[in-house]
Amino acid sequence: MQTLMALVAGFIFGVGLVVSGLANPAKVLNFLDVAGAWDPSLALTMASAVVTTAVGYRLAFYRSRPVFSKVFDVPSGTQIDGRLLSGAAMFGLGWGLVGYCPGPAIVALSIGESGTIIFIMAMLIGMGMGRIAPSFSRSGVAKNRPVSKPVSEAIQS
Repeated sequence: MQTLMALVAGFIFGVGLVVSGLANPAKVLNFLDVAGAWDPSLALTMASAVVTTAVGYRLAFYRSRPVFSKVFDVPSGTQIDGRLLSGAAMFGLGWGLVGYCPGPAIVALSIGESGTIIFIMAMLIGMGMGRIAPSFSRSGVAKNRPVSKPVSEAIQS
């Protein structure tokens, strides 16, 4: 049942990306071009996503456990380090240069958008390199990996 619900949630997410225009790189690039042909319509989509997520987390954590699992799996990592900053920078560069981030790229791949195969390949290579590359921080990769902690602790922090 958990796999089926994940598939349904992914499908709804993909439909939302198409309806909102986030799967269209031209629309995204116009949104990011504040000095040129700026298209502010995606700001409403992003604001809606933030509100929906905030309400969703509140409702989810109101429960003692998830519906389709025994425990919540909440990352406990809070450290801002070189890996996080370099990953955020690469994400931002990719989004700004191409107009895709991972979710919309996968959706665009399924609807035949041109250029997505190269982006997906580069994204997968980058993800693989991120897994095998040494940490940019002094403490090492293994110590910076997030581990799960109980929801009560996650909410308090």
